[in-house]
Amino acid sequence: MVIGTIFGNRGGHVWFCVQHDRLSTKPSLLLEFPISTNDLVREMRNGLLRIALECNPHRPDLARCPLRSVPVWTVFCNGRKSGFAARRRAGERVRSVLKTMRCVSVGAGVIPAGFGSGQHSGKGSRSEELMYMRANFEHVVGSADSESFHLINPDEGPGQELSVFLLRSGLGLDR
Repeated sequence: MVIGTIFGNRGGHVWFCVQHDRLSTKPSLLLEFPISTNDLVREMRNGLLRIALECNPHRPDLARCPLRSVPVWTVFCNGRKSGFAARRRAGERVRSVLKTMRCVSVGAGVIPAGFGSGQHSGKGSRSEELMYMRANFEHVVGSADSESFHLINPDEGPGQELSVFLLRSGLGLDR
């Protein structure tokens, strides 16, 4: 089990962060998706969200490297090609977000605009608010060419189904 955090400004791109310890500000995986936060929220309203990330296995430098080292991914959100995701290092902004959310073990919410920057005046625009969802995810390693993260609903009832798949496959690259 790992801690997964999905976050982003309302009008900005979504970030997916995987941590083994919620108190750490150094993620084991950090990806910036091409999907806007508003679009992701809209997709999640249906209750089922599948994000598949495929890398090009025909590039010699990516054919054998660990999946978490792949720098660029083709993204499919619920079966539709959505653009390209990039692996990122946690910069000051991401570390600040993770530090702010240390006390959140599971949940979703909004962090006001300017929070933690010393600039919070209560007048920030809604597009600057940071939306987040943090939960436990089951991490499954299928092979050297596939990993997945599946949201674990805390109440064990019907709820959001969300999965992120990392795949080294040439099958969807020509779509």
